[in-house]
Amino acid sequence: MKHLDVQNRRIENGFRLTRVGITGVRKPVMVHRNGRENHLTASIDVFVDLPSSQKGSHMSRNVEIITEMIDQSVRKDVKSLEELAGSICKALLERHEYASYAEVRMGADYFLERSTASGWSTLEPFKLMARATSRRGDGLMKLVGVEVAGMTACPCAMETVTHMLEKDIPELASVRAKVPMITHNQRNITTLMIEVPEHVEVEADDLISIVEGSLSSPTYGILKREDEARVVLDAHRNPKFVEDVVRDILGKLLERYKDMPDAVHVTVRSESEESIHKHNAFAERVTTLGELRASDDR
Repeated sequence: MKHLDVQNRRIENGFRLTRVGITGVRKPVMVHRNGRENHLTASIDVFVDLPSSQKGSHMSRNVEIITEMIDQSVRKDVKSLEELAGSICKALLERHEYASYAEVRMGADYFLERSTASGWSTLEPFKLMARATSRRGDGLMKLVGVEVAGMTACPCAMETVTHMLEKDIPELASVRAKVPMITHNQRNITTLMIEVPEHVEVEADDLISIVEGSLSSPTYGILKREDEARVVLDAHRNPKFVEDVVRDILGKLLERYKDMPDAVHVTVRSESEESIHKHNAFAERVTTLGELRASDDR
């Protein structure tokens, strides 16, 4: 018995749909990079656009493509999530002949080894994000992103506390530069994303280092007493607003990627979970490297 292909049914007076697909597919992914095998559990969303004349998209093709590409990632070298996303994106346009646009989004937990001040070695969690987009006849664009948790110390409260204490303890003024003052702290979550053409490589580990170096202090899963004290001291010697975090990242990006094209798209988003307020502090910049390089943007 021949089954009817309902998805291919032609309709009249329909509307074009921007994205149709599947979300929340979870698959194991093997990434071979910098001499390491990274075993990741990835969450995958895939989409194509749908013409106004077609009733539905062939969802099963999406699952088939993901399964095939994931199997290939085990058998051959896949260098990054964004490379895998790009391969899936191209296959979507090949299998969905009616589509003119394809998009793949991937995310995974990721661990890097870090050392505390006293020498303890610990595996710290980060989040990786990848996206690939392609329009039929055009090149493929890929996005590399990271999410980093760290710590910020509020400069405003520190300044106010300092002035209040100096009224009661005048000798504090002479040691202010050497002794950091107390302030309230925040757990900070910062996201950095860079969108580049297919041939351009971006190392996620570099993005993580840029973000960690822009916070008041990194944080760690395991801290002995001396390490705890060091993190607190480091953060209070380096107080920052979320605005400072975003601007410091933007400056580091310009230093790190001097040779990248002006058209490269950048998103930096930082949110500090307040400890003395019931709300959070937030800052973001969405821009291009070209805009950042312009003298009137500094």
